Amino acid sequence: MKKKISVTEAIIVLLIMFVLLGVSVIKLGLMPQVPILFIIALLITWALIRGFNWSDINAGIEKGISGGIIPIVIFVLIGALIGSWIAAGVIPALMLVGFKIISVQFFVPSVFIVCAIIGTSIGSAFTIISTIGIALLGMGNALGIDPVLTSGAIISGAIFGDKTSPLSDSTNLASAIAGSDLFDHIKHLMWTTIPAFIISLGFFSFLNPQASSTHATTILNLEQQINSHFTIGWWQAIPIILMFACALLKVPAIGTLLLNITVSVGLIFIQNPHTSLLKITNILNNGYVMHSSNENLNSLLTRGGIMSMMPTVALIIITLSLGGLLIKFNIIQTVIDLATKNIKKTGNLVLVTILSGIGVNIFVGEQYLSVILPGNAFRKVYDSKGFKPVVLSRILEDGGTVINYLIPWGVAGSFAATTLGISTQAYLPFVLFSWISPILSIISGYTGLGISKKEQK
Repeated sequence: MKKKISVTEAIIVLLIMFVLLGVSVIKLGLMPQVPILFIIALLITWALIRGFNWSDINAGIEKGISGGIIPIVIFVLIGALIGSWIAAGVIPALMLVGFKIISVQFFVPSVFIVCAIIGTSIGSAFTIISTIGIALLGMGNALGIDPVLTSGAIISGAIFGDKTSPLSDSTNLASAIAGSDLFDHIKHLMWTTIPAFIISLGFFSFLNPQASSTHATTILNLEQQINSHFTIGWWQAIPIILMFACALLKVPAIGTLLLNITVSVGLIFIQNPHTSLLKITNILNNGYVMHSSNENLNSLLTRGGIMSMMPTVALIIITLSLGGLLIKFNIIQTVIDLATKNIKKTGNLVLVTILSGIGVNIFVGEQYLSVILPGNAFRKVYDSKGFKPVVLSRILEDGGTVINYLIPWGVAGSFAATTLGISTQAYLPFVLFSWISPILSIISGYTGLGISKKEQK
């Protein structure tokens, strides 16, 4: 039987997937793992009918998962890091410092700004969310602020920092795929990133609830509880400084996390010399369990551990398997090839590029592929129209990596939900930065703002 997939067939397959995922996860509120497994089963059945064999199917699954091995290892290490940072008092110390320096009256916009600034310095949204983000979430709970709103500010700021940092993997990837200079790419990002930042800041300022006098008592009680359960001192800054140093030295994420976990475990032993090795391994594997009279503090600081990341790891493996099959069967590429044909207007080209990135996020769930696949498909088109490479690299980021945080089954979306304990469906209306970035990029395409052309020789 023929293995060539027609455009109509590819579109039908993707539409069926989209409907099944949307109904299962969004309407019925199901966890995405089982619906995606069901879709994989349907896709394999279709593939066998169409003449593909099990070697093709296995190769697609292996190819899909292989691209996510490094992120999976990073997620496992972040689980261990969160547990060790809490046990060593690093996250509790961050909370105490935050109470002193972050504006209580303008808490939500302050969270957004802090995460954006530190995120730009570190270049990793995942690191910001899993460390500083947890501390800020605890502060917001103490102030009586809806954790969904706080999570939106944390994730928005983290994405801004990740997007504008020269240390960011995704920023370097978008630049490389489009063939643009890294710093020219970051400079060109400002056409949409700065307006998106300003709009988001205004959004969080508008939604920011007013703090009442009771919050001062709540914070004081929280500070007392933290000080009574943890030994807080200058040494808690060592893992944080180490994180910045590794970022500046461009140490890979796995090396940075392993080093930081080791130092944090050392701090635990220094502060509590009688801590048993069994307890340390339990914290790294199962997370830290907080026992205090403050239920908010207990719920916040009872987290972390390798096992806490296993549902996310399972979801990523299943999602990447689905993505690998869609690529192996040439379904994704068939639709993208259709999108690249007969595009004349610049605005339409930008729109289709953005939609392609969003589509890859939805159907593949992997943020890097949302840059790689459209980037490879559209690079020649942008070049033939005389646009500078930075135009494509900016659009790839606006419609690619930032969107993955809004996808419940996406790598970034599932990570943020697991780490903060807030479902993707709950926080996504408040991650305005991810919503506004592609819209601004589409506007730039139709208005010509930020669409630079190569100089004529």
